[in-house]
Amino acid sequence: MPANAKFISYRHLLEGETNRKHVDSRSPIKVVYVAVAANLTIAVSKYVATIATGSPAMLAEALHSTADTGNELLLLLGMKRSARKPDALHPFGHGKVLYFYSLLVAVFIFGVGGILAGYQGIMRLLRPELPAHVVWNFLVLGIAGLFESYSWVIARRELRIRANPDQSSWEIVVHSKDPVAFTVFLEDTAALIGIAIAFAGVLLGDLLHNPYFDPAASIVIALLLAAVAVLLGRESGALLVGERANSRIISKIREVICADPSVMDVGDLLTMQLGPDQVLLAVDIKFRGRLNVEELESAIDRLEQKVREAEPTIQRIFIEAESLRNRPRHQSEHSSQQRRTGTLAS
Repeated sequence: MPANAKFISYRHLLEGETNRKHVDSRSPIKVVYVAVAANLTIAVSKYVATIATGSPAMLAEALHSTADTGNELLLLLGMKRSARKPDALHPFGHGKVLYFYSLLVAVFIFGVGGILAGYQGIMRLLRPELPAHVVWNFLVLGIAGLFESYSWVIARRELRIRANPDQSSWEIVVHSKDPVAFTVFLEDTAALIGIAIAFAGVLLGDLLHNPYFDPAASIVIALLLAAVAVLLGRESGALLVGERANSRIISKIREVICADPSVMDVGDLLTMQLGPDQVLLAVDIKFRGRLNVEELESAIDRLEQKVREAEPTIQRIFIEAESLRNRPRHQSEHSSQQRRTGTLAS
């Protein structure tokens, strides 16, 4: 294939910061702050109740809330670091840093929350003992449930902002590209389930005077945290290694390109998520007729503008054109030498 048969537009690399300002970035920082405040308050109250009652289930919940607080702080750090501007070493920006920190959150949930809660439950099963003053457990768990419910409502609302109305919460989590939104939502969901498990364990142990229900609840909470950690690790890991954009976005881009009168066919259309609101697009386009370099550049500029208008998250666009494949090599090279800006022949 002649050297001029492939054209890649790089002008967006120079305008990246300008385009970024027009992207509706809804980083759910409010959700994280609400979750930090709620989990920190809940963790302290659960530790107080653990000291007063000696309940292993309450200790498991206290460790759970401690892990969640640390997780939100990690997410805040990841959000701050991912917002840094592109540089020579990272020309596509630092958006994937957020995916790295969300992966650390999964490890933190499993290590601090899951393993320690499971260990405490097993130790107390080996030396069972009925907790004292269980009314403190019920009081703290009730207050924790209120705080977690409020945080869960905020997280769910933020999660659904980017989703289609007909999607279920599970589908939104699986297809979401914003790890902050789905991480906080999953944490709050697990927290509410954990509170219910701890409440049931303490209540059954007290009613039946059976010391095994409480530590058993602690082990169940540990398994719950491990399951959430695996789910978060899978989703964050997929984004970190280069997951494509949502199929809805890909279909919209293909429709926009195919609707242009200069386009005959669209070949490979590749996308990669660079961050919650940053997508890279590489597309192979076969143009109609025998376009010269200037006409081809004009068509590429027009397509870039249409794509960005249709989907503002597309911040990096690489277009490979095939209009000049059958043109004489010397004519293509002569035309390309007349071009100075906008499109780079390779």
